[in-house]
Amino acid sequence: MTEPKMSELEPAWDALVRRTLTTPAASRLKLSLIAASPAEVSIFLPFSPDNRTEGDIVHGGVIATLIDIAGVAAAVAASRRLPEAGATSSLCINYLCAAVACDLTAHALLLRAGRQNVVRVTVSAPAKRIAEGHVTVVLH
Repeated sequence: MTEPKMSELEPAWDALVRRTLTTPAASRLKLSLIAASPAEVSIFLPFSPDNRTEGDIVHGGVIATLIDIAGVAAAVAASRRLPEAGATSSLCINYLCAAVACDLTAHALLLRAGRQNVVRVTVSAPAKRIAEGHVTVVLH
């Protein structure tokens, strides 16, 4: 379980990043913020039997959702102006190994800021990397 909810963001950006974790999809997954700065965001996903596919393997769609939400949160955190809206325009994921009955952490790092924000997201379980993704986010 996550303990600190550290943020180095200005209050308005912090509130908007946290709002990305209160959408219906994020709430259903029980995502929580670990840390946020203007170029990086880390998010925690606790294991739940509801998120399984075969046996105790976390469904790839759940991992994709985690990557997408972490990417959007990092793009928002890095934006120069407070965005009013935004959308994911591209999502590419490489699954590296199965996530078996484990909590997951997504670490999102902004690679390019601008009209289209590109974010690299690494999803890890204790002692192993589960997936790598790139998210392109357009903010308005």
